[in-house]
This record gives sequence, structure tokens and C-alpha cells, in this order.
Amino acid sequence: MKRLIIGLAIVAGTVVAGLYVAERNQLVSVTLTSPHNTAMYNQVEVVLKKPAPVYIEYEEKETGKAFRTRTSPADTLHRLDLLLLKAGTEYTYRIVIDNWFKQESKELSFKTREQSPWLVNHWLVDERPHDGEALGDDGYILVCFGRLPGYMALIDKQGDMRWYWQIDDIGVRAASITPRGTFLAMLRPFVKDFVDDKPMTPEEVRQEEHKKPMRRGSIGFAGGTGMAEVSLTGDMLWRLDLDKIKEEKEYQVIHHDVLMDENHHLYTLYRPKKVGEVEIDGRMVRDTLGGDGILVLDTLGNVLDTWSAWSVWDIAKDPYITRYQYDRFHMNALAFDRDSNYLVSVPIEDQIWKIDRKTGQLLWRFGRGGDFQMDTTAYFSFQHSPYITGEGDLMLFDNGLYAERSGAVAFRLDEAKRTAETTLRVMLPPERYTSRMGNAELLPNGNILQCSSKTGAILITDPSGKVLWESIMAYAPYRAIYVPQSLFKSYFTEID
Repeated sequence: MKRLIIGLAIVAGTVVAGLYVAERNQLVSVTLTSPHNTAMYNQVEVVLKKPAPVYIEYEEKETGKAFRTRTSPADTLHRLDLLLLKAGTEYTYRIVIDNWFKQESKELSFKTREQSPWLVNHWLVDERPHDGEALGDDGYILVCFGRLPGYMALIDKQGDMRWYWQIDDIGVRAASITPRGTFLAMLRPFVKDFVDDKPMTPEEVRQEEHKKPMRRGSIGFAGGTGMAEVSLTGDMLWRLDLDKIKEEKEYQVIHHDVLMDENHHLYTLYRPKKVGEVEIDGRMVRDTLGGDGILVLDTLGNVLDTWSAWSVWDIAKDPYITRYQYDRFHMNALAFDRDSNYLVSVPIEDQIWKIDRKTGQLLWRFGRGGDFQMDTTAYFSFQHSPYITGEGDLMLFDNGLYAERSGAVAFRLDEAKRTAETTLRVMLPPERYTSRMGNAELLPNGNILQCSSKTGAILITDPSGKVLWESIMAYAPYRAIYVPQSLFKSYFTEID
């Protein structure tokens, strides 16, 4: 193949390359843009004279890390995305026309612009542990910001932001990864409880938090009024504002979790109420009781199914119904078990419940006063974020209201025998106690990602509890979610 000769010109801040080749095809032009105006994402537009498949090989100049984009199908116009770039960093790249024989451009280069000042984080500081290997070589941490503008962001092991999505008119409470490789965000009105996302000192957590009622208002810091699905290129695929499209007030506010299944159905928690009789000042009074349930929607906002905790709860046998009549369960997490049935966290009971997804039957209760025999020293309290690990264990974040010590715990449940074995218990340092919020997740390398929300800390510990990596944020993050680089494999892969 004859050598390619490239002429370069700078036009309006864009690099345009004209290639002339005495072969079957010609590379007419290459244009680099920065969609969504972020420093971590470049899109390369390639124009050919004849239709052909194209991909790009690119390399981070300083480290030598090399990557290859997906192959764009045969056409004359191609748009290829370079994602998870580092801000203020030089890259080299080649355009590869993937015919029967490959045509490669000569080496081109670009430098990403400096990070926007409001996205530069100084969360990692020298006096705190920041072992870069703690997270693993190819993982990121997803955090959400509930003020305005709301955002989701991916942080790498150096504490640098590598992906960012912003929404101007509403905050982002929480997010999850969908089966189709996108992010599902819970949208949260900024004006509700905005002061509750300020980090607190350990003393404030212990002295002030325990004076507050379980929940404050119909939304609270835990809630939202809508959802949005966001692609890995930062495009909002759809948005549901339930407070605008639903006349039923019970469907207008959701809370704590948003999930999507393989059929693209949406799952979240909502607050069904019940009118019942409770004893107040020695006499029975009819009142409206506040509860929790599961709401299933499609992406158009149509209600497909609901489940209410009141359907499995006997008010007449409940000694605490008067005390917690406006927030009896305070469900704060929803997950799927390996058999696709529901797992819900019920912190007022200090329990995890398993619900039959089809019948709504309460299958079992796990925790203090539950259906399983377990080590009483492993009881958890006001727990958050249960999920099933790759090993099949039930893992959760124990907020530890009684001991005032928070951390990750995991159990191997024998559902037939109703026994539970403690397989992991990794408590955070006492100064990272968080009475509310938080989560824990087992990383592929065996370390544990933990979020001490009220103290604003994201930590990675080893199984013994040693803190290997810590980032202190300027606000109280609700969760910190591990995102593997493999999520982006349909856009690029790392090459040797």
C-alpha cells in the first residue's frame, strides 16, 4: 500500500485533515468536536470518498495506554466516540479504513481542553489514603449530585472526573446501571431538603441526627419526582416527570431506588397510604397511615404493577403502629434476588424482606426478629442498599444505629433451612459512622467500596477493614456505585 500523504489545516478551532491516496479509497476529512462541551469526550467525524468500515486507534501520550474504538459499519460518513478521556491530556490517533486490506492514516494528535473549574475536584489529599490500585485497573466510581445543576459523574482512581452528565432544572438523587448499558437516574427537585446534603462532622452525626424523626415531608432527601435514562455518550434518551403526568398523588413521588429489568420495565419505591384505626391518647382513631411499596412502570410512565407493604401487614398486631403511623416501614432500598424476586430494606424493622415478584407474598424476613437463625452479634440496624454479590451472598451497608459504627456486612443464606452465615464484616473507622444513607459494594479485586454519606466520604477498604483509598466530597453523596470500564466496551476497548 502506498504511503498516505496528509495535509492539515486549522479551521474555526477544529482539526480538518485531507488525505489523498492512490488506492481504492480516500480519507476526505477528519473533524474533532466536543459534544456536551466536556473535556472528557471527543467525537471524531470521518468522511470517506467511498463506503467502507472505519475504526480509530488512539493512545494517551504520557502513559502509552492504547485504545481502539468500535468499528463503524461501511459508509462514507462515520462518527466515532472517544470516551473517558482525561482532561488537559495529549493523545495521538490513527484513522483505520478497514477494507480487505487496511489503510492507516499517519499519526494525528489532539489535546483535550482543561477541565471546567467547577468539575476539578480536590477530593484526594496527601494526608488521606489514596492507593491507586485499591479500585482496580479498569473501574470507576459513579456519584450523583442532588442540587442544581444536577449531575452524574464517574471518578477514576486518581480522583479525577472522567465522565459527566448534567441536567440544569433538577437534581439527581441516585442512579443505577441498566441491562442495556445505560444509566438510569432518579430526578430530585432541588428545593426539597437541600440543606440535608451537607457533610457533617462525627460529633454532629451522633448528636444531631438521632434527634430527627425518621422522615421529613413527602419527598425528603430520599425522594424524587421523575426518572431519566442517559446513554454513555451523555444523551438523555427519555425523561419521565411523574409529578406532571400522574394525577394520583401516590404515583407522583418515588424514593431511594430506580432499576430497569431486561424488558426495560422500571422499578422504584413509592408511598402508598392506608386508612386504619390506631390508638391515640387511649382511644381508637381513624387516621391515614404512611407506608411503602413497589411501583413498576414502562418508559412512557404507564403503571404496570404495584405492591404495597400494607398487603402483608397486620395493623391490629402491630405494637408500634401509633409510634410510626406516618412512616411505618421507611423502606430505603430495592433489589432483585438471583431468582428475580424482590429484596427490600425495611430499616425500622432492621430487616431485609424477600417478596414474591408475581404473587406479592412475603417469603421471608431476615435480620433482628426475622425468620433466620443467625449470629446475634451480626444483627444490623437501619441498613441500606442490600444486593446479591457475584458469590451469591446478601451484602448490605449496616448503618449501625445502636453501636454507632457503620460498615459492610455479607451473609450466606440457606433459604430452605432458614440459617444465615456471616461471610464478611468490614466496619469503617468510628469517625466514618453515618446514621443515614450509604452503601457498600464488593469490588472485583476483593476490596470493598463504601460510602459514608453523612461524613461526605467515599472509601475503599480491604476485607480486614484497612482503608486503602478515601475521597472527601463537598456534599453528602447518597451512594457510590462501582462502574467497570467494560460497560463502555461497545464504544472502545483497551489494546496492548
